[in-house]
Amino acid sequence: MSSEPFFGLAPEHVAMATVGAGIVLAYWIPRYFSGREPASSALLIAIGMVAFAFVPGMPAVVDPRTSPKVWERLSELAVIVALFGTGLRIDNLTNYKRWQPTVRMLLVAMPLTILAVAGLGYWLAGMTLAGAILLGAVLAPTDPVLAGDVQVGPPTEGGEHPVRFTLTTEAGLNDGLAFPFVYLGLIVGAEGFLIGDLATEWLARDVLYRIAVGVLGGAAVGTVFGKIIFQLPRGNALAETGSGVLALALVLLTYGFTELLEGYGFIAAFVSGLALRRVEQEHQFHGRLHSFTEAIEHALTAILLLLIGGSLPLLWGELDWRHVAIAAALIVVIRPLVGWLSLAGTDLAGRSRFVVAAFGVRGIGSIYYLGFATGHLSFKNEGQLWATIALTILLSTIVHGLTAGAAVERAEKKEPETSQ
Repeated sequence: MSSEPFFGLAPEHVAMATVGAGIVLAYWIPRYFSGREPASSALLIAIGMVAFAFVPGMPAVVDPRTSPKVWERLSELAVIVALFGTGLRIDNLTNYKRWQPTVRMLLVAMPLTILAVAGLGYWLAGMTLAGAILLGAVLAPTDPVLAGDVQVGPPTEGGEHPVRFTLTTEAGLNDGLAFPFVYLGLIVGAEGFLIGDLATEWLARDVLYRIAVGVLGGAAVGTVFGKIIFQLPRGNALAETGSGVLALALVLLTYGFTELLEGYGFIAAFVSGLALRRVEQEHQFHGRLHSFTEAIEHALTAILLLLIGGSLPLLWGELDWRHVAIAAALIVVIRPLVGWLSLAGTDLAGRSRFVVAAFGVRGIGSIYYLGFATGHLSFKNEGQLWATIALTILLSTIVHGLTAGAAVERAEKKEPETSQ
């Protein structure tokens, strides 16, 4: 006969109950005090901190410094699902002028952000060159997962104000476009320099080839899959009877296929969503696909944010005032400044220009990049990198979570959408 107590506290069951209760609280509390949900992400992090520190019987939180693969895999799935859903949302792809602010944010603001953050990491925080480059690359992209309040609405809803369109398309593409700089940090970390053949190889393989394969792979899979879902066989297409789980199938197929070809799967996931929409742009099945991906995205994000909260006390010892200064500078100085300068000469002006410049949410993509990099190469500053990224995400969820939704709404009212 078993000698175990009748009421045992199995750590996995304690964790399940606590995580479930924490997610309910994080989404319910803002509703209790406000008509909107301004800070559920920050609340999830705070609840994670409290749960792992004070709830009896909770298992030890997974330390990102010793188990980066766990963080990499969870965040990877969350990001690719979010990127596909982001591509699926976009109703109107018209002329270059509509995309001009996005192009500026990708080709001007993001490299300047990487340079500024890397400079602070190297000169202020005393990181190695490789660690500083990696810090800049990891923190540069905005996040497609946590930025729902500032993005365009679900498919076929319309109302794509230029501010929302720019923030949505930027978040959809800059995760993949930051990858060459992550590889740059890995190369510098392994070789100590980037000159001659190494520089040529990095430019040819990690910049040109992998970006091109990401775009072409996503476009090809999205288009072919769209034909299968919406047009074949005629009269009995999957879109008429199928389940939203097809969205997950397309995400996995696109990402896996592109990564097998050594392309950037993040870019492919976003482009496949765009391509799928173009096959049958107004079909109601897009809404079902989007709802399914959004549910998965929210579930994975909630778990990751709780884990971030639980891991923060483990990482506090890695921080000093210099890392706090870098995180704060990125949120309130670097991104707003480089964003504002990058948008000079575009149609975005006044409040709209400021909102796009200031509200670049940091989040789950940064976790993936750092998990990927530290899983491939040991960095001298790993603990500092994890701590700085976690703190930046916390600050972003607080600052942007409390202000971004209302700021975008005010920009829409003050400067209504013009014809694109």
